[in-house]
Amino acid sequence: MPALNHPRPPTETLANGLRVTLRHAPNLKRCAAALRVAAGSHDVPLAWPGLAHFLEHLLFLGTERFPAGQGLMAYVQSHGGQVNARTGERTTDYFFELPPQAFAGGLERLSDMLAHLRMNPDDQQREREVLQAEFVAWSQDAEAQQQFALFSGLAEAHPLRGFHAGNRDSLPLQQPEFQQALQDFYQRFYQTGQMTLSLAGPQSLDELKAMAEAFGSVMTKGETVTQQAPIPLMDASAKSYQQADERRLDLLLALEALPDFSADALAFLCHWLNLAKPGGLLADLREHGLADHLKAQPLYLFAGQALLHIEFTLPAADSAPGIRERLMDWLGFFAEQDWDRLREEYATLLLRQQQVSSALQLARLDSEQREVGLSGPGVTALKLILQQVGAVDNFSGPWQLPAPNPFLHSEAAAANAGLIRGQTSAHRGLRTFAQDRSRSRRERSPMQFSQAWPDNGAEGAIYLRWRLDSAPDSHLQSRLENHLQPLREDARQAGVDFSFSASGNEWLLKLNGLQEPMPSVLEHVLKELTKPDAAVSQAESTSVALIPIRQLLKALPDHCLGLTANSDDAQPLWSSARWDGLAIGLSAQTQAAMGLALSRIPGTPDNQLTPPSSILAQHLWSTVDTASSEHALLLFCPTATQEMADEAAWRLLAHVCQTPFYQRLRVELQLGYAVFSALRQIHGQTGLLFGVQSPSVAPVELLQHIEQFLSRLPELIHALDDTSFKAQRQALADQFCSAALTTGQAAELLWQGKLAGRSSDYLTQLPEAIVRTDRTTLLAAARRLNQAEGGWLCLANGAAPGAPWQVAK
Repeated sequence: MPALNHPRPPTETLANGLRVTLRHAPNLKRCAAALRVAAGSHDVPLAWPGLAHFLEHLLFLGTERFPAGQGLMAYVQSHGGQVNARTGERTTDYFFELPPQAFAGGLERLSDMLAHLRMNPDDQQREREVLQAEFVAWSQDAEAQQQFALFSGLAEAHPLRGFHAGNRDSLPLQQPEFQQALQDFYQRFYQTGQMTLSLAGPQSLDELKAMAEAFGSVMTKGETVTQQAPIPLMDASAKSYQQADERRLDLLLALEALPDFSADALAFLCHWLNLAKPGGLLADLREHGLADHLKAQPLYLFAGQALLHIEFTLPAADSAPGIRERLMDWLGFFAEQDWDRLREEYATLLLRQQQVSSALQLARLDSEQREVGLSGPGVTALKLILQQVGAVDNFSGPWQLPAPNPFLHSEAAAANAGLIRGQTSAHRGLRTFAQDRSRSRRERSPMQFSQAWPDNGAEGAIYLRWRLDSAPDSHLQSRLENHLQPLREDARQAGVDFSFSASGNEWLLKLNGLQEPMPSVLEHVLKELTKPDAAVSQAESTSVALIPIRQLLKALPDHCLGLTANSDDAQPLWSSARWDGLAIGLSAQTQAAMGLALSRIPGTPDNQLTPPSSILAQHLWSTVDTASSEHALLLFCPTATQEMADEAAWRLLAHVCQTPFYQRLRVELQLGYAVFSALRQIHGQTGLLFGVQSPSVAPVELLQHIEQFLSRLPELIHALDDTSFKAQRQALADQFCSAALTTGQAAELLWQGKLAGRSSDYLTQLPEAIVRTDRTTLLAAARRLNQAEGGWLCLANGAAPGAPWQVAK
């Protein structure tokens, strides 16, 4: 595996007290910043719960220099980046990712908004209503309430027992005492002594440092503030407690007086606890009928305190009593082992994950200040943790250390190559194809090896699609996904993410990440999927219930195809399936290594394209039961034609809409906290997607607000002066140049282009078509959008309105 530059970059302190971590990663296409403020919800005066979260929201409302429409959120969105913030117990994080040419502008806006708090009463009033809407949703969300209830066994005065998100009652804006507390909190903590800035990007260290210094020069200079240590997690001598219901057991372990590097030690312990491999704890619990699933994670870590949560999903109500004893026995076994091999494998997988991490993931990782692996001091901390949790000295077993991850070592690739050398003549034909560099031959094959993306990088992608005679039953899909989970985890650790999903009568397997282990991962996945008993899982899926808007997003691809599930048997589906695929960024060596995997693909090769489904001029409404009192709606508006000019115009419409749509429905109308608009490609069909989740406004009314916004689109377009119009158009086109796209982004575009029948020059043609889209063309696209020439598809958790809407079949 290639060595990484600076697995954990050092942190230095600038003259003004700002701590900075700089990561030069020349392979990155984007840059990211993560600012951590050492203050959170537990640092707020007890009289004003939610103040820290409220302040985080206020800081995004714009400044005199950069009003909301020109502030960080609008700026990042206009350049195709991502931005967010999070208020934790003892820290508040602000982070964003941008193309290199726009990065300095993002940092400039972040520093300006943090340095100039906006205290306008009307802004505060509107933003408090957003927090109120979030509070209502939180109070009605069973999963959120269950998570909050986990803290009920802690000492009553510990801040983890309190409410910290904020609502109308806890944020009395009219009281001078509250306004003073808000100012005091801001002035005390939002200064350089409390901040750590982490930057990651392809720029040189000198360039990154210059940007960090420019950022720090705007911030108020200050000293480090000592955050008050909390009281003990639990009263008296108690160290743990548990909560149980019919199908779940939660074990909470309170740890005190932990040394440095305990965060690394807990991460290491949880990693091995969570593995489902033979000989491990979960495999033993399943074998004895005690538990189906296990998830271990620290819920809290500060000032030497930690709360370790181990959640068990139970097969039956009476299985809980024996679990704790088996857990302590395994911990006793684990404590007695030589951890050298485990530490080496753990460090390797962390390095692999860094290799495929985005700039934003790396910047956020650096802000955590974690070691890459378990250091010597981490081993000392782990031993103390195991003592505190009660690991037994005389374990009974039988236990064994997990087998090494087969994808983490190059031997797996060598073994795969050896298998290829012994293939039959039919397999050799596949291998010969994989090595063939002819574009025409590639494009005639059901597995196309794209020439539209360089093949000399570390990463690649593989897409495999099966078109079935009938749609798979959702329970079959769930069982197959669950069956693949252990393999998915091994692959993820090795730097390859894969997913297996169903939409209508199609199955789609996607692999993204490091290309070296990819052929071996693909071979293993196909072998598991086509086992006769592959759909028979040891346990049902235990996926967390999604909020309504996410349920609609998950259902949208199926509704775009207009098909329903009707088969729950995998084998007949495989035997009649027709498959095709696309590989991106794979070197000749990797392509050659795919021979055996390609020979395992079930079904009949078929490179005939299926035209994307069309709902021209129709208004179709699908009602989805989300089992929630919250209202949610998605509106998907496809292009009127499959022409490249239409796709370019729709993308520019989405770009122009994004910030005004959010500003209108979320900020001005206060309809809800989940408000977004974006361009989506689904099964090769390009469309505009609008989404809103609201605690109080019904779906039909949400649709009316969206329609009103769309009717004003021509005004928005006319309001842009020529300079702004050209700048926005160019910023959008720049997002699709090869220098800006990651391998994963390019792969998704090329796959959607394949489904839409685009040529192999799609990535070149798209930005050119965007730049050719003038104002007249965009206005015509807005008119066709409002007239629903391409059709409108609405998914909502409410009944359909009257004409022109029809209930989708």
